[in-house]
Amino acid sequence: MSEGSTNTYLVTTDGGDVLINTGLGIEAPVHQAAYAKVSDAPLRKIILTQGHYDLVGGVELFKSDDAEVIAHRNIAACQDDDERLKAFRNRRNQRFFPDMVEPMLKAEERARLQGHKTFQARARPDVTFDDRYEFSLGGVRFELIWVPGGETIDSILVWLPDQKVLFSGNALGPLFPHMPNFHTIRGDRLRLALPYLQACDIILSLEPETLLTGHFDPIVGRDLIMEELRRLRDAVAYVHDETVRGMNAGKDPYQLMKEIRLPDHLQVGEDYGTVPWAVRAIWHGYGGWFYFHSTTELYESPVRDVYAQLARMAGPDELASHAKTMLDLNRPLHAIHLAEIATSAEPLHRPALRVYLEAHQLLLAQSHQRNRWQRYWLEGEINAMQEKLDNKGFDCA
Repeated sequence: MSEGSTNTYLVTTDGGDVLINTGLGIEAPVHQAAYAKVSDAPLRKIILTQGHYDLVGGVELFKSDDAEVIAHRNIAACQDDDERLKAFRNRRNQRFFPDMVEPMLKAEERARLQGHKTFQARARPDVTFDDRYEFSLGGVRFELIWVPGGETIDSILVWLPDQKVLFSGNALGPLFPHMPNFHTIRGDRLRLALPYLQACDIILSLEPETLLTGHFDPIVGRDLIMEELRRLRDAVAYVHDETVRGMNAGKDPYQLMKEIRLPDHLQVGEDYGTVPWAVRAIWHGYGGWFYFHSTTELYESPVRDVYAQLARMAGPDELASHAKTMLDLNRPLHAIHLAEIATSAEPLHRPALRVYLEAHQLLLAQSHQRNRWQRYWLEGEINAMQEKLDNKGFDCA
C-alpha cells in the first residue's frame, strides 16, 4: 500500500504485478518509488476503481505496452463530468481541500508551460466491462464487480476470492463505517440510497476477511467487517425508510432533518456525511427541488432578493440586535439568517458581522470539528468575517 489522496495498492504475483489505482498525477512518482522498493517484477495490470482524478491521474506514468488498464465502461462518462465541471469544482475545492488545491493548480500550470496539456492523465482503458470481469495472473484470481451505488457511476470492487481480500476503493465512501455523502457539499452527482444499500449487500455476500478501502489502514477480521458493514447498511436503510415515511406524511426535508435520528444500536460515524444531509439528499432523490413552499420556487427569484428591502424596513441595527439575542438563546442559525438580512443592506455593518462571526464560532464548537465538510465551511466563514472585522482592506461601519 502507498498512501496518498487516495490509497494505491500493489498486488504481487508469480506472473507480474497488479496495481490498483494510481493516485494524482503529482503523487504517481511517489507511489512508483515506493513500489520499486518491494517489487522489481513487471507491471501487468492497472485496475482503476473509479474515474476521479485522485485515482487515475498518474496512470500514464505506470502505463506501458505490457500493462493493461482495466476499468468499468462508465469511466469515460465519469471523467467527462470531472472535466466539464472542472472550474466549478476547483472553485469549491479551495474551501474544502485547502492543502491540496493550490499545489495541484501550480503543478498543472508548470505542466502547461512545459507544453503538456495537463499533468493529470485521462484514463484510456484497454479493457472495459459492464457488471463483472475476471482474470487470473500468476495463480491469483481477480474478480472485478460493478457497484452502481458506489461513489461514482463507474465504481468497482476488486475481489481476491482465494485470499478473501476486498479492495473497495471509495465505493462505500472515504470513511468506513461512516454515513455516506449522497450529495457531496463540493458538488457531484446525486447518489441514491437504494443502490448504495445494494452495494453493501454485495460486499456482505462476499464475506471478506480483509477490507482495503480508499483511505487509511486495512480492516482485518471477517466478524469485525461484517458487524460494522451490517450496522452501516441498516443505518442507511433506517434513514431512507424514515425519510420516505415522512415524505408520505407530507413533511418537507427541513422538518425531517430536525426529526430523524439514528437509534443507539445503529449509530455510525458522521465525520464525512451526516444523517441530516442524508435525509435531505434522499428527499431530493425522490422529490426533486420543488418543496411546495412558495410560488417563487418556480421562478428565478430566491428569498434573498428581498433581504435588502427587509433590512431597510427593519433597520440593520435592529436586525443585528435581534440576531445577538438569538445567539444568546443558543439559536445560531436564526442569528445567521438575521445577520445576512442586515448585511444585505449594509455589507460592512460591524455588529451584524460580529454576530455572524460568533454564530459560526458557536456552530464550530458544537460540531466537535470532526466532519471535514462542515469544519472547513465554518472555518472559511469565520476567517472571512474576522478579516472584515480586522479592517483588512475594508471600511466597516
